Amino acid sequence: MAEIVEIKTSPNIGKRFFAALIDYGIINTINFLLIIILGTPDNEDNFHLEGWPVTILIFVWAFLTIGLEQLFGSTIGNSIVSLKPVPLYKSQTKLSFIQSSKRHLLAPIDMFFFGLIAILTIKNTEKNQRLGDLWAKTVVVHSSAN
Repeated sequence: MAEIVEIKTSPNIGKRFFAALIDYGIINTINFLLIIILGTPDNEDNFHLEGWPVTILIFVWAFLTIGLEQLFGSTIGNSIVSLKPVPLYKSQTKLSFIQSSKRHLLAPIDMFFFGLIAILTIKNTEKNQRLGDLWAKTVVVHSSAN
């Protein structure tokens, strides 16, 4: 098994909350616009998106979270607040696609009730990790720390 690196972490609850707000604000705005453009209005002027166009919404989410972490090392929100996820293992220099996917697949649980689950896990884990980080074996650090 690979050696776990000693990485200094801090909770950064405010920065992490702001980063998530930025990231999901961008994702939701793009998806809202796509639903208006590609969707079909009903009799009450509500728009519905069905079939293959729904996959576009998933690709937007995947690119703006997993894709940007793979390309640049962090999402837009994390870049703005100077945070980035890093692997716990010494043998890795950057997150794998699987690690990045795991981090973001658990985001809906972490964000439950305005991020309460994430806040509780970050505050109560030794390396200040949320559920996605625990599953992916990653930590979030200041960009300048690595």
